[in-house]
Amino acid sequence: MYRNNLLAKSVRIALVGGAMSVAFTAPTVFAAEEVERITVTGSAIKRTDLEGALPITVISRDDIDRSGVTNTADLLQQLPSMQGFTTSSDSVGGGGGGIQTASIHDLGEAYTLVLLNGRRLAPADSGSTIDVSSIPISAIERVEVLTDGASALYGSDAIAGVVNFIMKENFQGFNINARYDKPQETGGSGYDLGFTAGFGDIESDGFNVMLSYSHNEREQLKAVDRDFASSGIISFNDNGRDLYFFNGSPNAIPANARVRYDTGVIDPETGESIVNGRTFNPYAAENKTCAVNTSAIDAECFFDYTTTIEIVPESTRDSVFLSGDLELTDDLRLFADASVSNFKMTTRIAPYPTGYFNLPSAGSPLVEQYVVPYLTDAERAAYDSGDLSVQARWRALPAGNRTTEWDTLSTQLVAGLEGGFGDFEYSGAVTYSSNDTDENYPTGWLLRDPFVEAVSAGDINVFVPASEMDDASRAALDKTVFSGNWGSTKVEVKGVDFKGSMPIFSMDGGDAYIAAGFDYRQTQYTSKLSDAQKNAEILFLSAGDPYDLERDNYGVFAEISLPIIEDLEVTGSLRYDGISGVDDNLSGEKLSGDLNDTTYKVSARYQATDSLLLRASYGTGFKAPSMLQIGQPKAEFGVTSDTYSCPFPSSDPMAQYCLTGASQYSVFREGYADLKPETSKQYSGGFVFAPSAEFSFGLDYWNVEMEEVVTRLTERQIFADPVLYRELFTTKTNLATNEEELAIIQAAVNIGRTSNSGIDWNTNLLNDFGWGELHTNFAGTYMIESDRSVPGSPDEMTNSMGQFGDNNAVTFRVVAKLSTTLKHDDFAHTFTANYKSGYQDQFQSADDCAVTEVDAFGDCVNVQLRVPSFTKIDYQSKYFVMDNMSVTFGINNLFDVQPSLSLRTGGAGHQVGFDPRYSDAYGRTFYIQGDYTF
Repeated sequence: MYRNNLLAKSVRIALVGGAMSVAFTAPTVFAAEEVERITVTGSAIKRTDLEGALPITVISRDDIDRSGVTNTADLLQQLPSMQGFTTSSDSVGGGGGGIQTASIHDLGEAYTLVLLNGRRLAPADSGSTIDVSSIPISAIERVEVLTDGASALYGSDAIAGVVNFIMKENFQGFNINARYDKPQETGGSGYDLGFTAGFGDIESDGFNVMLSYSHNEREQLKAVDRDFASSGIISFNDNGRDLYFFNGSPNAIPANARVRYDTGVIDPETGESIVNGRTFNPYAAENKTCAVNTSAIDAECFFDYTTTIEIVPESTRDSVFLSGDLELTDDLRLFADASVSNFKMTTRIAPYPTGYFNLPSAGSPLVEQYVVPYLTDAERAAYDSGDLSVQARWRALPAGNRTTEWDTLSTQLVAGLEGGFGDFEYSGAVTYSSNDTDENYPTGWLLRDPFVEAVSAGDINVFVPASEMDDASRAALDKTVFSGNWGSTKVEVKGVDFKGSMPIFSMDGGDAYIAAGFDYRQTQYTSKLSDAQKNAEILFLSAGDPYDLERDNYGVFAEISLPIIEDLEVTGSLRYDGISGVDDNLSGEKLSGDLNDTTYKVSARYQATDSLLLRASYGTGFKAPSMLQIGQPKAEFGVTSDTYSCPFPSSDPMAQYCLTGASQYSVFREGYADLKPETSKQYSGGFVFAPSAEFSFGLDYWNVEMEEVVTRLTERQIFADPVLYRELFTTKTNLATNEEELAIIQAAVNIGRTSNSGIDWNTNLLNDFGWGELHTNFAGTYMIESDRSVPGSPDEMTNSMGQFGDNNAVTFRVVAKLSTTLKHDDFAHTFTANYKSGYQDQFQSADDCAVTEVDAFGDCVNVQLRVPSFTKIDYQSKYFVMDNMSVTFGINNLFDVQPSLSLRTGGAGHQVGFDPRYSDAYGRTFYIQGDYTF
């Protein structure tokens, strides 16, 4: 009994002092003769918390309160084992789509299964990605993070591991809380309000009802509010060189002009008539300099769009969690949960880039005043004869930022029974879960026909700065701005599950247990278009495709736990999954065939000594492609986040569709009906050393190999190798000019394989000084390998380890977290340090000319920066005014560490000069919080 008591004390300390990556998850209750058995994430067998063999990180309620965060996304993203997730900043011009996610070990958010009280949530898309921001943090009792594959128990999507949010239960009384956050600098403030009420005690009254409500608001953080983010024009020094980096757009204000005419001379190589063309900025030609917030690149002026965007978007969240438990008999309990969350994220990116549009070649006052004076003799002759084409590309700054509001209503309803008879214990439930998202465009988006008509008629003067635009031009522009809904998506999941466990026979180490169960769910993904989208009313935005896709999943599983001897337990699990083909309810067609797979897992724990626990596991996993990866026809997906020069030589027929200079190009996406499911093999091994109740150390090695990985090539990968990926280049009709322009297709493909491995560690230490206790936790992840096949070359491997890779992301070699809490009298003081190792920044080539010497007219140079390591230290003090009342004061980013310079031009959103995914843009932030329970 000594052995169990020693480890139990260590576990209790770990749960108080910080999240612990061990095989134990909930406090153990020792009766005189028995130990309470509980369900642990990663197993269907009820067990004591001392029996597991899997690495689980537990985030207790105290850990949540000490973390200094205000939402579940930020809570998870602080964990060292989390990399590669979607942040709120990704939605500012990037692919975030208004969601925030979790990703274990950088395997990807689609491979991390997120559960609420052990049951699945509706995804945010047609696959398995969960928007964790929809889960109310105020109602969470604890979070269990299994950092080991669990497909053999949970089925598809759990290759990287599982995040299980366990909500409060059997709460009595009333708790209210309020919090206010204020960065030291301008922007980004926020507040939280919430209450939780519960009555009835399931133990004494036979029932409990609990209601929790929370409201959260965060204002946007603008790029101009921070010096490091306020401009895309950046002067810096590298190895003694004074350099200049500029990431701007040729869609500028005042507008750039393009003139072209047919020379009548036949090109002997192509056999076609040679067309002469030239671009220039009329404002700069007249004033000998570009206007404010623009910079000269050759004869054009490029707009510094960074001055108009946001670092972090505005958001509002209202969440309600209602739970009820009713004891029907001594051995049967009825339970029901309802979770409803309304999350709104409002993103603002640069004002509308118009691309090229036609101007009248004769009789236009705008052309006569701003273009004709700067024509060459040959161009003037072509103009006079009516053969000169005149176009402009502009930035609609007076129309305001392109604003998108993502309005998501998330609902989770669960009702079930839990009980037992004899030694058999069971649980079953029916579940309904949905995510209903509206994509609204409040302002800043231009209506195609009204805008083209207005500028073509010269009603809008595009050749002057915004400050000089006359009232008539502004009035004409206002009539071309769209406001309304663009589209909506809804994901619904209906499911039923059942599992039960019981002892089956005795062994030398105790009773052997078996568990078995099944689950079934139907997932429907619906996408509806507004009339504006159906009619392609917005400039450059094509009509999408409506969807009504559906498929069924079912699985059966069994798990057995064998205590071979007193100190050795082996657990095995086996699961079969059947996934139907994707049904298109709009056409009545089946888009793909059925998929099925059998997965297994074997794990073991060995209590080598009183203080040393050894554990290991080996298993397989699989993941089915998402419904859109299978069934999406070619659909528009915005424009490239970076600008690119024409990737084709002038002799290539595709070159004629290239835009002038470095430009953004349209992007399409499409699915592939014959995609194969992804499969994995993973294994892990580690130990927990707990020589005393005051100290414990755990370490686990993990390895995940995946094959038939489904991905979409990044824009950088496609443009970097136009020969290998030629089939991914296409054209799109510019409806403003009726000309074909180059575009790319990001198709879903099985690229090959990935190899991922690393080490997770966790240390807990308790120092008792008599007058107070100091709890210290040090946890981290060391990434050994994160390789992936090069698309199109499955035998060639690449990675982003410690570098900004061709996937527009970084895999950090080391992510670590040190937290220490000093408790004395009525106070608790916590310091937390979050660390990320440094990395090689995105390489900037002289060929792309993003970096020049001294200024924009200097020579183009190669630059390879290194982004140093980043450590953010947070501080918190909590004062217990009385037993049921506390006040908390905190400072996040105590030393006001600013993001380091990064010359990335892809990856997250449109932010320039740093990477918002990997640093803290708020700076030093103060917060105060009050809690009262009665």
